[in-house]
Amino acid sequence: MPVYAYKGVTQAGRSTRGFVDAESARAARVKLKRDGVFLTDLAENAAEAAPAAQRRVSFSLDRFRRISMLDVALATRQLSTLVGAGVPLVQSLSALAEQVESVRLKGVIGLVRDRVNEGSSLADAMAQAGPFSDLYVGMVRAGEAGGALEQVLARLADYLESQVRLRNKVSAILIYPSVMLGFACVVVTVLVTVVLPQITQLLTSLHQTLPFYTRLIIGASHFARDWWWTALIAAAIAFAGWRALLRTQGGRRWFDGVKLRLPLVGRTVRLLAISRFTRTLATLLSGGLPIVRSLDIAKHVANNTVLGHAIDAASESVTGGASLAQPLRASGEFPPVVVQMVEVGERSGELEAMLEKVAQTYEDQVETSVTRLTALLEPLLILFMVGIVVTIILATLVPLLQITSSLGG
Repeated sequence: MPVYAYKGVTQAGRSTRGFVDAESARAARVKLKRDGVFLTDLAENAAEAAPAAQRRVSFSLDRFRRISMLDVALATRQLSTLVGAGVPLVQSLSALAEQVESVRLKGVIGLVRDRVNEGSSLADAMAQAGPFSDLYVGMVRAGEAGGALEQVLARLADYLESQVRLRNKVSAILIYPSVMLGFACVVVTVLVTVVLPQITQLLTSLHQTLPFYTRLIIGASHFARDWWWTALIAAAIAFAGWRALLRTQGGRRWFDGVKLRLPLVGRTVRLLAISRFTRTLATLLSGGLPIVRSLDIAKHVANNTVLGHAIDAASESVTGGASLAQPLRASGEFPPVVVQMVEVGERSGELEAMLEKVAQTYEDQVETSVTRLTALLEPLLILFMVGIVVTIILATLVPLLQITSSLGG
């Protein structure tokens, strides 16, 4: 497809220039006119066309990557800045499509721009585009209706950036234990499949009665080496069954309840779910969404059906004209501090600010709790790895010592 270089004037009276892909000069004029550009010059650019064609046929892994939350957060911040500077929405989306680095997000923004140019609202265009969540679309719709799109986009960018920071903190803390666990698995696999079979041949060649635990270790080694494929099949079946269980309402609620009540880990899971819920609810309410709609969206972001059931009860209470805090307290799933902060926020008319404080406090507690868990997990992983290695060594070394001593005697 040819590439045309153009110069023109925007609807705001600013000079603009750039390149556009089109099948013909007439199609390029129509496309630019639809984007709000009044042409003063249009010419086919052969030098630009060749690299553009090469880029289209070149292989890029970015086309297969998911659109990350960080990419969306950066794009939202840029769009807020452009809209706040008075740039028309279609031009803002065009400029944004040129700035973003993600190929997939660039395509999505281009699709949104085309639909907005055809007369669709920004929220409807984003809802049809795919990667934007209900939270995102709902806040944009409220911002358009209230004439505060710039402020809503800025709040969305703040929210997404805070979620990215929290996720990155937790991921960074979990890197070392994950590496240790992977290393332990590699060591055990090498011992069982390479080292142990060689020692086993020596033990069996001596025709001596071996202790029970030695025979058990040898049997496990034979199974891992000869029947590993059955273990993979069993693991795949178990995984599929587990996924099927979690797809059912009862199974998912049972598992979410178990997660909340696990020793050590359960508290962290609860803190993380509540921090997500309160942060999302505060963002939605400050963006102008009705509280019932905000509760429904925040419930899904919390990603826990046990807490979601309590939030549904709170939504019904609010719909009936009652308070939000009372059903949260009655559920027993929310800590007293959270309930009290919500209650104070309702009475003072500053519910969004109180929810923000709760979210910030609980995000800090999540980081502290995960740090403590990993500090406890690291020595446990080391002990686990050492224990397996020592068990294997003893299972092979003790019979050898016994045989050596009997031969010496």
